[in-house]
Amino acid sequence: MNKTDLSARWRAAQARLKQRFASLTDDDLAYVKGREEELLARLQERTGLSRDALERELNAECGD
Repeated sequence: MNKTDLSARWRAAQARLKQRFASLTDDDLAYVKGREEELLARLQERTGLSRDALERELNAECGD
């Protein structure tokens, strides 16, 4: 997933991710342009998913 794809579709994915991973907070899901790697690292830590699994999950949530 590239950075443009993530920023463009992030709002739509947030609610679905929060439903799937109830432990995620609004702070965990906070997207800041230019800090995508921090977001992915934070989500990786909170969900326990590998980087590849997390990217597949985000791609699925974002409709790719």
